[in-house]
Amino acid sequence: MPIVVNLDVMMARRKMTLNQLAGEVGLTLANLSILKNSHAKAVRFSTLEAICRALDCQPGDILEFRKEVTDRA
Repeated sequence: MPIVVNLDVMMARRKMTLNQLAGEVGLTLANLSILKNSHAKAVRFSTLEAICRALDCQPGDILEFRKEVTDRA
């Protein structure tokens, strides 16, 4: 998938655990883990806003677009 979730990077920069972030954001640990591991199919703007508030960052610090390289023979 060309969208990469850098949540673990931002959490490390802020020295915050997944448990701490889940508590501040109001998400279950399981749902936050799904997002962190790039297994989520979507994220609500309200969730993204809460994460950005808790980590004092911008959405672009968490979500990144990487162009996929395709092999064409």
